[in-house]
Amino acid sequence: MLKLVLSLALAIAAFPAFADVTSRDGGPSKSEMLARSNPAAPDGAAFFRPVLSGVLYRGGFSGGDKNRTGMSSAQRQSLCSEGFSRGFYADFGKNTEYGVTSCGGGSFDYQSARSSRPANVMKAIHGTIQGNNGPVYVHCMWGVHSSGALSAMALVQFCGWSESRAKAYWNDARNGAPCSGGCDAWIDRKFEGFSVNPALSISDAQRAAICPKG
Repeated sequence: MLKLVLSLALAIAAFPAFADVTSRDGGPSKSEMLARSNPAAPDGAAFFRPVLSGVLYRGGFSGGDKNRTGMSSAQRQSLCSEGFSRGFYADFGKNTEYGVTSCGGGSFDYQSARSSRPANVMKAIHGTIQGNNGPVYVHCMWGVHSSGALSAMALVQFCGWSESRAKAYWNDARNGAPCSGGCDAWIDRKFEGFSVNPALSISDAQRAAICPKG
């Protein structure tokens, strides 16, 4: 009996702190932000990771998205039911049918995005913070390059990170995946389309609730 209790306690301790995706509990840890697997991930998702607690999560498809058709209706329903309010498919969804999915009293608005033109995603994240809405899910094909670039920019915009720190996070989180033309040049090109927007500022209290620890 004691062994069973200890096993359950260890299992609970090992379960990710961000299982409740809507909780703004002081920000994710570095290990959570770089985790390669997560039992709380939506069905079919790869590299599902928190960026801003209760506000922004990132990921990709397990096995990629060869047909560029994006998330299935079942996946959108699942995210909606979990409390997500918006989703963006970065760079690859040319054959995706976007739109709003309803679930109970909530909805999930799925849109396209470009990692080289991040303004709309930043505005959506800001709206989520200020409106206390359900989190935003940004994904790309594999959950490595494009979703990571948008996440890195969000850390600069909302958490005051330097670009060099954000790019280092992007590099650490890409799992060693190669980049066309070299990885430093790839992320530098993406950041050329980004600048901090003073109109999207948030309070110190909001920053403390969502930004990464440390």
